[in-house]
Amino acid sequence: MMRRGRLLLVLASVMLLTGCIKPAAETSPWKASDPTPSNPNVVDNNETAIAQLPTTRPPDAPYYTPTPDAPRVLPTIRPDTELYVVQYGDSLGYIASKYNLELETLIAANETINPDWIEIGQIINVPAPQPSTTPSDFKIIPDSELVYGPASAAFDLKDFIKSRDGYLANYREEVEEEEMSGVQIVRRVSQEFSVNPRLLLALLEYRAGWVTSQQIDEFRRDYPMGFAQPLYKGLYMQLAWSAKQLNRGYYLWKINAISHTNLSDGTLAPLSPTINAGTAAVQYMLGLQSNAEAWQKAVGENGVYETYTNFFGIPFDRAIEPLLPLDLAQPELELPFEEGVQWSFTSGPHAGWGDGSAWAALDFAPPGDLFGCFTSNEWITASADGVITRSENGAVILDLDGDGLEQTGWTILYMHIESRDRIAAGSAVKTGDRIGHASCEGGYSDGTHVHIARRYNGEWISADTDIPFVLSGWVSAGDGEEYSGTLHKDGNVVYSWNGRVDDNQIGR
Repeated sequence: MMRRGRLLLVLASVMLLTGCIKPAAETSPWKASDPTPSNPNVVDNNETAIAQLPTTRPPDAPYYTPTPDAPRVLPTIRPDTELYVVQYGDSLGYIASKYNLELETLIAANETINPDWIEIGQIINVPAPQPSTTPSDFKIIPDSELVYGPASAAFDLKDFIKSRDGYLANYREEVEEEEMSGVQIVRRVSQEFSVNPRLLLALLEYRAGWVTSQQIDEFRRDYPMGFAQPLYKGLYMQLAWSAKQLNRGYYLWKINAISHTNLSDGTLAPLSPTINAGTAAVQYMLGLQSNAEAWQKAVGENGVYETYTNFFGIPFDRAIEPLLPLDLAQPELELPFEEGVQWSFTSGPHAGWGDGSAWAALDFAPPGDLFGCFTSNEWITASADGVITRSENGAVILDLDGDGLEQTGWTILYMHIESRDRIAAGSAVKTGDRIGHASCEGGYSDGTHVHIARRYNGEWISADTDIPFVLSGWVSAGDGEEYSGTLHKDGNVVYSWNGRVDDNQIGR
């Protein structure tokens, strides 16, 4: 149940899932000066807060040009042939796909093997990946245009899509048994993955012309982002896939854990060590469905950058830097359940939403004798004072600066909150107030639990790096393996574990 603790499971890798806190001193420069709505239980459409957000670079702010960053030390690309031992169910096609090689390349490297018949235990030579193009050091977007952050809060998505009168403006699709418009789908993906809707629109236009053209061919209607897999048919799944890849490139770049993107022809494109995380994210995502020539065009001045600029102006004019203040610190938070009740710490640091975002989340499961998905009457509680900005599809978003905007300051995401007794959007809460019950609702889950994650200015904040989760004094730590980790307090240690054992019990 509840995915896993220290056990190595892979179910969570298919999640399209997964916030946090009151601003620390001097860390919320875009907070509205008077965030208190006329009715304390309702956020007044965020009009006051939005009016005070920058739509472009403030006049007195330094101008951030796309000059090279200081070079990063990136992982080296595998230089040598690797040996692979054939497992049950393998085929050369599967092995080629696993290593992102063309099947013909793998066959050529194994001339003595019958490509139509391989046996368990056979040794396959996997040649080193070959770059087929040179790195591009052209910066496409600033980091603040990648995330669903302050610069996106004043953007009128509906008005923009309507004004371009393309295929997207009249598009409708059923998502999880609910008919949604194109506007609703773009907004939902932006909110769930915390990716800027302007960037999604620019990519959708560059790939398929959906924003400005009414004439879309059948392939681009089904697979507008070019990821031609039947399970990813339709706008929602195509944008979700794209947002997941953007997040993967962005957050891996920030920890120097990625050095190239795999191209569709089985070769790779190295990433320049002098680009920023937002640009690395776009380059990475575009490479997955492009050959070398198409990738070079897409990541250059006349590619996605030109499409974005035609829609919204020069992206670096919108830069908010640094997006995360250098002295950013987590405000005081409490464990997300009531005092006197022992819960199970079932998952250490793992992806905030989808398997591409930062390891921003922790999981807790309610007490009881049942396993799997079951109804729990135990309460999830607010970890801090704030306002509920969103409550739908299993998700509850708590905004801690009180301006009613989930794009600014600290926010907490609670996921898998049952619709029964779930708190309404617009509610003002105090620390410890009840917000709902743990369940399996929303996203993918194999057991009743609550998934809690943090964001600041739209960026997922890792629970296993320099700003750990601190909940009722318990400090999170990872061990390099997703879902595995510990909580520490006053010399005591609680271990993540899939189930209910003595080592993972925790309470307030």
